Amino acid sequence: MKWKESVKGLKAYQPGKSIDAVKREFGLDEIVKLASNENPLGCSPKVTAYLQESAHNFALYPDGYGTDMRNAVANHLNVNPNQLIFGNGSDELISIVTRALLQPGVNTVMATPTFSQYKLNAVIEGAEVREVPLKNRLHDLDAMYDAIDAHTAVVWICSPNNPTGGIVEDAPLQAFLAKVPSDVLVVLDEAYFEYVTSANLHDSISLLNQYKNILILRTFSKAYGLAAFRVGYGIAHPDLIAKFDPVRGPFNNTVLSQAIVPVAVADQAYLEQCREVNEAGKKQYITFCEANQLDYCPTETNFILFEVKMDSDEVFQKLMEKGYIIRSGNALGVPQYIRVTIGTKEQNEGLLAQLQTILQQQGVVV
Repeated sequence: MKWKESVKGLKAYQPGKSIDAVKREFGLDEIVKLASNENPLGCSPKVTAYLQESAHNFALYPDGYGTDMRNAVANHLNVNPNQLIFGNGSDELISIVTRALLQPGVNTVMATPTFSQYKLNAVIEGAEVREVPLKNRLHDLDAMYDAIDAHTAVVWICSPNNPTGGIVEDAPLQAFLAKVPSDVLVVLDEAYFEYVTSANLHDSISLLNQYKNILILRTFSKAYGLAAFRVGYGIAHPDLIAKFDPVRGPFNNTVLSQAIVPVAVADQAYLEQCREVNEAGKKQYITFCEANQLDYCPTETNFILFEVKMDSDEVFQKLMEKGYIIRSGNALGVPQYIRVTIGTKEQNEGLLAQLQTILQQQGVVV
């Protein structure tokens, strides 16, 4: 096989063991998965009701333009329908960006640690990856700007950032955008946008009229609780969308995905309920960390990255044996930390009780 040099040695994304696999391995009846930042409350009850009552002809292709879904999202965001592009999750949109803009001889700038798919897709396209360490756990926009040169095609800003949870505030973002050359695409990945409660988050959509080189990414996989349906979307100037759209695969969102998005968007009261539960859960983890003198990253998401003062993989394994699946910091470039999805009150209590015992047994906490 004549493989591209860039894919030789690459490892596939490791999603972790499934709930059923963990049940079988450890003989458990119940598993709490807090590893992939899914909404522990699930989707809106109105979506569930729609799925139970709806009927579709699955022999036909879906609407290639996603008209109803597109109009619902456009109306919710107060943008024009031609400012949107939809993907099979945000992951597909990231691959569309890299496929359209990255190649050997150009480079892309991103923070580290941040969402791994930016780098992976850039490497596949043979582009140079320029990683800029976080500063005080936030994007170092000054250093990222310094990394830009005449061969830079894409800059990635993950806000809130995965895995640390911090946001890029409005003032530094606008100062950064004012300096970035107009032929460099700035991707603002806002997958956790709906969970943010800080008043300092940039109103990125309002910047689209001023900057035509911005692509905002959002998703229905997180706060909306629709991860299984794989719907992500991008918002940008119509000219930018028109350039990316030919790179998008045809019929990339299913009939059911397109049907439930308008239902989910219409139920903003449910989204507010999810935010409230998340904020209460966040306080549970912060209280635990402070009581045990464990460092943690302030977060504007539905996950929290915090210190365990021991091997992250060992904590991951011990918690899994007790029926809790979390994310080891070793896999995220943050050893001796774990990333935990904020669950329901009961799920958080159960996990923290198990973690307290593990840390005490290892002499990490009293």
